Amino acid sequence: MATVYLNGQFLPIEEAHIPVLDRGFILGDGVYEVIPVYDRRPFRLHHHLDRLQHSMDGIRLANPHGADEWETLIGRIVAEAEWEDQGIYLQVTRGPAPRDQAFPKTVRPTVFVMASALSGPSAAVIRDGAAAITAEDNRWLRCDLKTISLLANVLLRQLSADAGCAETILIRDGWLTEGSASSVFVVRDGTVLAPPKSHLMLPGITYDVVLGLLAAEGLAHAVRPISADELYSADEIWITSSTKEITPVTRLDGRMVGNGQPGPMFEHMHNAYQAFKHQVMRGRNV
Repeated sequence: MATVYLNGQFLPIEEAHIPVLDRGFILGDGVYEVIPVYDRRPFRLHHHLDRLQHSMDGIRLANPHGADEWETLIGRIVAEAEWEDQGIYLQVTRGPAPRDQAFPKTVRPTVFVMASALSGPSAAVIRDGAAAITAEDNRWLRCDLKTISLLANVLLRQLSADAGCAETILIRDGWLTEGSASSVFVVRDGTVLAPPKSHLMLPGITYDVVLGLLAAEGLAHAVRPISADELYSADEIWITSSTKEITPVTRLDGRMVGNGQPGPMFEHMHNAYQAFKHQVMRGRNV
């Protein structure tokens, strides 16, 4: 049985329970993070913890643990899990209280951490690419917060699931924001473009890694607003996340992206990302 952490206890997941009046369950009042682990080494752990702090600040929820405490408890979950490569899911809610939208005056946060197997994009997806669709971004205006209130993302992601696609790429008022569960990069005329961070998109950890690798590799890139027309006429499209890594999109709304195959810029960046991961596994980068 998998071991999880819940409110100070390490226990089998089958024995982990929360009160039905937990505000995360009743109101979606909480935040979460997903941290990839390669060869039992958390990837960019402190960047993820910084983003967790940003989300907690955004919903006015005090962080129940310092960075060292988080590192210790995550380390134990990683050590006790059966997989070498893992996805660590951690969630903090405001805790159990009588149902009322206003914050309770005194309440203890609920903290939950678990591991699951991590598998990146398949060899077939790397070779052939994935399909995506577009949809209007109708989510709330604080998409920079990684909250557990994900119904809008769920509905948007289901659109692509219904269409047999890997992702729904979102457009708000004619401009690219992100995917329902990913960041999005566009390649045009040899330049990699990324939409700028704002309250309308999640500050992706992998997004930052990709931008850093583009600079390190000396590849032309720019962070600027990207129009829907630029997206639709792109030479290459990538989606990125902790679980998708860098995934090429070769069909968008049923039409080929570029020549319908992963492009040369993707191949370069895929190799650079894999090399960076191996540095992490050797303990040279975290």
